[in-house]
Amino acid sequence: MALNTSAETPLPVGEVSRLIGGWIDRLGAVWVEGQITQLSRRPGAGVVFLTLRDPSYDISVSVTCYRQVFDAVADVVSEGARVVVLAKPEWYAPRGQLSLRAAEIKPVGVGELLARLEQLKKALAAEGLFAAERKKPLPFLPQLIGLVCGRASAAERDVLENARHRWPAVRFEVRNVAVQGVHAVPQVVQAVKDLDAIDDVDVIIVARGGGSVEDLLPFSDEQLVRAVAACRTPVVSAIGHEPDNPLLDHVADVRASTPTDAAKKVVPDVGEEYERVRLLRDRARRCVEAFIEREERGLAHALARPSIEDPHRMIDERADHVASLTDRGRRTLGHLLDRADSELTHTHARVVGLSPAATLQRGYAVLQKADGHVVRDPGEVTADEALRARVAEGEFSVRVDARSDA
Repeated sequence: MALNTSAETPLPVGEVSRLIGGWIDRLGAVWVEGQITQLSRRPGAGVVFLTLRDPSYDISVSVTCYRQVFDAVADVVSEGARVVVLAKPEWYAPRGQLSLRAAEIKPVGVGELLARLEQLKKALAAEGLFAAERKKPLPFLPQLIGLVCGRASAAERDVLENARHRWPAVRFEVRNVAVQGVHAVPQVVQAVKDLDAIDDVDVIIVARGGGSVEDLLPFSDEQLVRAVAACRTPVVSAIGHEPDNPLLDHVADVRASTPTDAAKKVVPDVGEEYERVRLLRDRARRCVEAFIEREERGLAHALARPSIEDPHRMIDERADHVASLTDRGRRTLGHLLDRADSELTHTHARVVGLSPAATLQRGYAVLQKADGHVVRDPGEVTADEALRARVAEGEFSVRVDARSDA
C-alpha cells in the first residue's frame, strides 16, 4: 500500500518499521533452499541461529529455529551443507532486521543434487555452451599459465611440479581461492576473469583434488560455467579424479582427469621434444642423403652417356662427312665456275666479233656527217661536202670529190 508522505509530513522510523513488519507478517511460510554458512548452537539456548546463503549469488539471510527443530537434523547438517527450510519471514522492528523463522529443515540429498545438476547440464547444452566447435585449441608451448587452485593444496603442487619437471622454463600466474564452501564460486569466477584479462596468459587451469559430490558442487555452478564459456583464453578443467565429472569439464576447452594430467596436457615434455627433434633431424638427414644419392646416380648415368663422356666423338664422326660434302661442294662450284667462264669467253668472243670496233680493226671505216649521222648511201652526200672518217685507231676528215657524183 502506497503512503502519502512528503518532506513536510514524514513518517517516523518506528512507524516505517512497524509498517514493514505488518507487510511481512502478511506473508505466508515459504520453502527456501540455500547453503548454511554460519551455525550457532549456544549451550543451553533454546534457539539456534543460522545464516543461509545462495551459493550462486552473494546474498544471505538470517534464519532462527527452535532447538528441537534443528536437533532433528543435527546429525546430517553442518556448516556448508545444502538444506531446504520451511520458514516464515519475520521483521525485528527495533533493529530493522529481516530473518526467517524455520519450522522444518530438510537436508538436500545427493540424488536430488545430481538430478538438479543433470537438468542444468541439459539446459546449458541446449544453449550450445558445451558444443565442440566452441572449444579453443591449447597453445603448443605456453609461456605463462594461469592456475586457479586452493592455497598450498595438493592440486597446486601437482600442477607446478609436473609442469616444471616437463618444461623448466614455464611460468605460472597463480590465483589461490576457496575450492569448496560458500565462497568458492565467487572467488573462482573472479580468479578466472582476472587471468583471462591478462594478455600474457596463454592458458588457464582450474584445478582441485578429489572430494565428495557436495565438495565439488561449486564447479558445477551455472555462474562459473558461463564465466568459463565467455573466456577468450583456453581453459583446462582438472577437478577431482577420473570418475568426477562436474559441469566445468563440459564447458572447458580441455578436460584433464587429474591436476597432474592437466600439467601433462598443457606443457610439452622437454625430453620428448628433444627426442622428437632428433628423430625429425635424422629423418631430414636421411631424406637429404637419399636425394643426393639419387641425384648422384642420375648424374653418373648421364655422364656415362657417349655424348657426355666423349663430346667430340660425334663431331669426329661427322667431320669426314662434312669434309666430303665440302669437297663435293667445292668441285661442283668449280665446275659451275669453269662452265660459266667458258660461256662468258664464248659470249665475249661473239660480242667482240659483232662489235663495230672489230669491223674497224679489219680495215673498215665509218663516215659521219657533221651532225654525226652515219653515211650509208652515196646519195646522202654532196660534192665537196666535208665528212669525218672513223677508223680503228682514230678518225680524220675527208671531203667528197666532185667526180664521185658521176
